[in-house]
Amino acid sequence: MTPDPMTTSTPAPLTPAEVAALFWVDPKTVTSWARDGKLPSFRTPGGHRRYPSKEVYALRTANFTAAQG
Repeated sequence: MTPDPMTTSTPAPLTPAEVAALFWVDPKTVTSWARDGKLPSFRTPGGHRRYPSKEVYALRTANFTAAQG
């Protein structure tokens, strides 16, 4: 049985400002990370950069865990 696309929840991609708020950095820093290959991103049809929520939160968790340990 295939999942119903109307009930399958996919987290919305994040904007540079949303990612910046999570990491306490400037949005330009987030763009730089993406350009340097440190953070996955994609472009919307309008040319705006977006970041996959799952990867951003995984990176945040990994960095938080490393800083704590």
